Amino acid sequence: MTEDFGYSQIGLSRSLLESGMESSENWPEGYRRVFHRVPVGQGEEVFLSLADGILNWGIQRGAGLRPQAEGPARPGVRVVCGFGWGPFRLPTPCRVVWSEFEDARLRGFGYGTLPGHPARGEEAFAAELGADGTVYFLVLAFSKPAPGIYTFGAPVSRLIQGLVTRRYLRAAKELAS
Repeated sequence: MTEDFGYSQIGLSRSLLESGMESSENWPEGYRRVFHRVPVGQGEEVFLSLADGILNWGIQRGAGLRPQAEGPARPGVRVVCGFGWGPFRLPTPCRVVWSEFEDARLRGFGYGTLPGHPARGEEAFAAELGADGTVYFLVLAFSKPAPGIYTFGAPVSRLIQGLVTRRYLRAAKELAS
């Protein structure tokens, strides 16, 4: 375990995002994998709009998670999102572990789970500007249930993760339009 994160692969989501699902040997064992790369628009203006939305928690807001953060997504920033309905929300605390790429055609960030989160692992979000001008939204996660009661809820957790991922994809399309 590293720092206050509940897993040891801090920052791995960045290299996984850069190499995609093809690099299956680099994914941590025992973790559920999520990876989507979907076209959301065309051109640099769309790319910049999506990237800005990603770095300012627009994906989480668009997914209905009500992020409470200390600022834009930068390394060290803590964010607590809440999953649920109305006032009944499960807090999901995370800390941003990276927010830069070597390649200027990729912009985004990754965050890792903190104690109190129902899962352990990382999630990453990025905007990608393809050589032909196509703008893609990328979302990647590796996770497993946190110990204790969350382990028993693993099947429900997978359903919720799928629902939230679909909401992320919808939010990205809205940010890009």
